[in-house]
Order: sequence, then structure tokens, then C-alpha cells
Amino acid sequence: MATNSQQLKTNIYNHLARVGKALSSPRRLHLIDLLCEGPKTVDTLAKDTGMSVANTSQHLQTLLEARLVEYEKKGLFSVYKLSDSSVGAMFHHMQVLGESLFADIQKLLDDVYEKHGNIEQINAKELMGKLEDGNVTLIDVRPKEYYDLNHIRGASSVPLEELEAHLEKLPKDQEIIAYCQGRYCLLSVEAVEILNKHGYKAVRFEDECLPWDDGLTSHID
Repeated sequence: MATNSQQLKTNIYNHLARVGKALSSPRRLHLIDLLCEGPKTVDTLAKDTGMSVANTSQHLQTLLEARLVEYEKKGLFSVYKLSDSSVGAMFHHMQVLGESLFADIQKLLDDVYEKHGNIEQINAKELMGKLEDGNVTLIDVRPKEYYDLNHIRGASSVPLEELEAHLEKLPKDQEIIAYCQGRYCLLSVEAVEILNKHGYKAVRFEDECLPWDDGLTSHID
């Protein structure tokens, strides 16, 4: 016979398992990753994940049932966001844990960086130091609508597809730091490759631009 304590734990873990079930899909993890940057419509999420609107809506419904996301109606659009900043923090720790457990993840990342010339990267602490020193140019190479949602204070919006046309406006006597959509986004990798090819000293911010990251909170607009 189960004790009261055992029954309590079983009941609680049944609820916690709902979170695990919701996180068991790579597609849903991708959606959470995108929502870490801020609220987005179903259409935007569908476009950025390469899924149909119908499939995106189904996955969002599962996340909604697990209370990991919430939404509000804005006219004809449903705008989704994370239900709490702790969801984003959990996702970030999940990424870090996964990288420590599975060598395949690091191998995939190493292969990408090697393909792009082993570009130099900096972490959040290094970025903060460089921003405080002031002798750097920080560019956000995500689509403009993402920049408008939130960005690191002092960063200029230079979407990757506009970078080459924008080169003359960038100083060659300063280090250029590029950042993009998160831990596994390649926009900043491609941006640094372009900048280095044109004679700029450029590095990539390797971490996410996370509103819940205490180290960067003071730099988030």
C-alpha cells in the first residue's frame, strides 16, 4: 500500500510529466526557443520554423496545455509568449545540460564553425566588459522585427541580408560584435564571416540575448 508521501509524490510527478511530454518534440523546443526572444504570432512562428500554420498551431496547443506558453488575441492574430520567464531559464539550462551530456551536439557546432573558418566567439561576461569599455560596435543581425521586440542597448539593427550594403557605415577601427537569435542560430556566424572577408575585425556573441539573464539585464532595451 502506498504511503501518503508516496501518493503525494506520484500525483505531483504526474503533473510534472506533462511538462516533459510537451518538451519531447524537437518542433516544440524550436518554438520555445523562438518565444524566448519575445511574443510572436502563429504566422511568424510558422515561417521561422518552416512548419505549416496548422502544424504550428497544434504544437502551440500542446505547449499551452502544459502551461508553458500563453496567448492573447490582437485583432485577427493570436500572439504567443512564454507563460513565465522561468520557462526560458529552464530551456537555457536544458540546452547547456544537453551539450554536456551529448558529444554529438558539440560535434555539430564544431563542424559548423570549422566550415565558417573557426570564427572567434565571446561570452556574456566578455560582451559586458567590451560594452563597458565602449570601443566596440555591436550589431543585431536578426530580422528587424526581432530587433524591435527587444535588443541589447547600444546595438544597431543590421539584418544579415542588408549587411553587405551596410558595410561602408561600419568602422574599421573598432571591433564589430554580431549577435542573432540564440545559441544555435547561424545568422551571426555568417555575418562575422562576411565582415572578416571584407577586412573587419569581427567576433560573434555566442550566447543568447536573454531578457532573464541577470548579467545582461541592464543592457536589454
